[in-house]
Amino acid sequence: MGKEMAAKKSTTKTTDIDYAEQAVPKESRKGFVSMFMIMLGFTFFSASMWVGQQLAEGLDFWGFLGSLILGGAILGAYTGLLAYVGAKTGLSMDLLAKKAFGEKGSWLSSAMISFTQIGWFGVGLAMFAIPVAGEIFHGNEAAKWILVVVAGVCMTASAYFGIKSLTLVSSIAVPLVAVLGTVAMVMAVRQGDGTIIDQFAVSSGSLSVIGGAGLVIGSFVSGGTATPNFTRFAKDAKSGTIATVIAFFIGNSLMFFFGAIAYIFVGGNDIFEVMIRLNLFYMAILVLGMNIWTTNDNALYSAGLGLANIFGQKKKPMVLISGAIGTILSVWLYYNFCDWLNILNCTLPPVGIILVLSYFMNRKEYEEDKVKIVTVNWFAVAGVVLGAIVANVVPAGIASINGMAVAALCYVIGELKK
Repeated sequence: MGKEMAAKKSTTKTTDIDYAEQAVPKESRKGFVSMFMIMLGFTFFSASMWVGQQLAEGLDFWGFLGSLILGGAILGAYTGLLAYVGAKTGLSMDLLAKKAFGEKGSWLSSAMISFTQIGWFGVGLAMFAIPVAGEIFHGNEAAKWILVVVAGVCMTASAYFGIKSLTLVSSIAVPLVAVLGTVAMVMAVRQGDGTIIDQFAVSSGSLSVIGGAGLVIGSFVSGGTATPNFTRFAKDAKSGTIATVIAFFIGNSLMFFFGAIAYIFVGGNDIFEVMIRLNLFYMAILVLGMNIWTTNDNALYSAGLGLANIFGQKKKPMVLISGAIGTILSVWLYYNFCDWLNILNCTLPPVGIILVLSYFMNRKEYEEDKVKIVTVNWFAVAGVVLGAIVANVVPAGIASINGMAVAALCYVIGELKK
C-alpha cells in the first residue's frame, strides 16, 4: 500500500500539464470558448497596428477593407490548416516538426520559432515600457527599465504556468481590450471630419489591395505558424479550426482598425496614442498592457517549447531563460531588430506548410502513430532554406506565399522519392 501511494505521488509530480513531449490526452482538452479566447488573445498583437497605419496611409477605405478580407482569408486558411493538424494530433509544433523534419531536423524549425518569438517578446515589453515611461515619468531611463522588468516578470510568469494561465489572462484581457479599444476608436471617428470613409480619403493611394493583403498576411504569419502549440488542447479538430479562423480574422482586423484610426486621428500607429488624446489616460495604459500581455505570454510559451525540443529540457526552465533574454534585450531589440524580425517572419511560413503537407500526405501513419522519424529530412530542411530565400528576395507576389510554394515543392519531391 505504501509503495503504491509513493508511486502515485511520483507520477503526479512528473506529470507535465503542457505535454511538451507527448500528445495532449482527451481529458485535458478544452472547449470552444476557451480556445477562442486563447487564439483571440494571441492575435491581439500591438505590432499589427503598425500595419494598420501603413494600410491607412496607402489605401482608401474600400481598399483597406479589401486588403483585410483577402489577406485575412489567406491567413485564416493557413492558420486553420495548422489548427486542424494540431487539434487532430494533439501535438505541438515541435513534435509535429520531428515527424516532418526528423529528430535533429526539427531543431531548425524550433530554433526559428524560438528566436523570432523571444525577439517579439522583447519588442513587446519595450512597446509597453517606453510610451508609458514617457507619459508618466517624462522618459526617465530608470522608470523605463523598471517597467520593462516588472512587465517581463509578469508575462514570463503567465507563460511559465502554462495553458491554464494563458487561458486566464486571455479571458480577462480579450474582452477588456476589445471593448475599451473599440469605444476609443468610435470616439475618435466621431470627433473627426466627416465619415470614416471621408477620413480614409487622406491616404496617398500608394498601395494596391494585393500589396495591402501581403502586409496583412505578413503581420502575423510567423506567429500563426505556432498555432498547433495551442489548438492541440482543443476538444476536437472542428472546434479548434473554427475558433482559430474566426479569432485570427476578428483579432487581426481589430488591430488593423486600431492602427488605421490612430494614423488618421493622431498621425500615430497605436490605439494607446488615440486614448491619450481622448484623455483616457488610465484606460490607455490598461489596454496597452493587456494587449501586449496576451501576445507576449503566448510567444514565450512557444519559445519555451522550441528550446525544450532543441536542448532536451523541460519547458518551464526554457520559458524562464527565454523571458530573461527577451527582458534584458528588450529596448535594444525595439530600436535595432524590428527590421530583422520582419525578415525572419518570412522564414516560418515554409515550416508551417511542410507540417501541414506532412500530415495530409501521411495521414494514416499519423493516426496510427506509426510515422517513421528519421534523423534529418533534408528535403524539408532544403524547403525551408530555399523558401526563406525566395520569400525575402523575389519582389513579385506575396512573400510568405512565395516561400510556402517553394517549400511545398521541395517537400513533395522528397516524399515522392521515398
